[in-house]
Amino acid sequence: MSAPVLPIVDTDTHLSEPPDLWTSRLPSKWRELAPKVVFDERRGEDIWIIGGRRLSGVSGYAMAGWHEYPPKHPPSAEKADPAAFDAKERVKRMDSLNIAAEIPYPNLLAFSMDAFMGYNEPELVLDCIRAYNDFLTEFASVAPERFVCLTTLPFWDLDEAVKELNRCYDNGHRGINFMAKPYKLGLPRLRDDHWAPILKAAEERQLSVNFHVGYQSQTEEDWVRMIKDVQGPADYAQETTMSLMGLCENVSELLLSGVCHKYPTLNFVNVESGFGWIPYLIESADWNWKNSGAAKAHPDRELPSHYFRNQIYTTYWFERETVRYMGAAYADNLMFETDFPHPTSLSPGPASTAMSPREVVDETLNELPMDACRKIFYENAARLYHIDVDACLQD
Repeated sequence: MSAPVLPIVDTDTHLSEPPDLWTSRLPSKWRELAPKVVFDERRGEDIWIIGGRRLSGVSGYAMAGWHEYPPKHPPSAEKADPAAFDAKERVKRMDSLNIAAEIPYPNLLAFSMDAFMGYNEPELVLDCIRAYNDFLTEFASVAPERFVCLTTLPFWDLDEAVKELNRCYDNGHRGINFMAKPYKLGLPRLRDDHWAPILKAAEERQLSVNFHVGYQSQTEEDWVRMIKDVQGPADYAQETTMSLMGLCENVSELLLSGVCHKYPTLNFVNVESGFGWIPYLIESADWNWKNSGAAKAHPDRELPSHYFRNQIYTTYWFERETVRYMGAAYADNLMFETDFPHPTSLSPGPASTAMSPREVVDETLNELPMDACRKIFYENAARLYHIDVDACLQD
């Protein structure tokens, strides 16, 4: 008997920003300063210039199916997979894989926020963020039931951040993107009550708080160090392996610093950082909480594992062994992603041995109980992001 075809909610995919995203949307007074794409003769590709810095290629994050190994990538948007940029093409791809819904994340505002901050023009940066959120709403309008919008916030200004959260919530957004390591940009840690206005607003509106690996925490110094240290494929593999575990510190803070305790109905999502290290972290957190005296010092708090089970979700995509042996035990907190169209995504191609999303689902159906598979592939995400999966499949 063949396995049932389960729907998929892809909890981490990316939009490659079109070259005219900001030049076509920002007020005319920012025409000269707006983020723009130019052709770089030395690199032989179209690149982004933001805040005076020359950044990634316009298709630097759109490597799905590309014939060369990363960090090489398509030199232009025209040579990349069209589903990386175009909403209608993305829907076609989703239909071919039986993906009911997707949660798309940005690239530039995620990994190059320090470049935007380099403008030293807070109003311009605020307008850039509003323009991106409006672009996201517009992108999702092609299939509003199937694209879950997450709001990017002007985190340096709490009043404006709450305003933008409310504005985008009214436009149908269903969660917020947040920084895992705000201290890297000179801001208070997540545990600090400084962030209470944003977190309370999210909690009141049942918006999840989503932490994507590297999101708004990469500084120019980080990029310089990576360029210096990554000299070949082996270095690239090491750098990528370590960066994909970059949210370990963040999850520890959520569990041990009182954040979950202060916001007991707020859900947090750990994105593109994998699953395999989670069981060890939870067991270690409980052990150290009890054996450091923290349990006695904070008698009103539960064990870290309690907060994880009740409020925190994590995502995976290429892992096989850890999911095979531990997935069912964490099925209530585990969700599936594809990371399309990034170099580590589930996008088989000439330079990628990745399985396709459907192959991962079908293989997992032979390894885990059906109730666990339903939770992992769509039920958890549907509950967390308020997705009507049946409506998505009929769209």
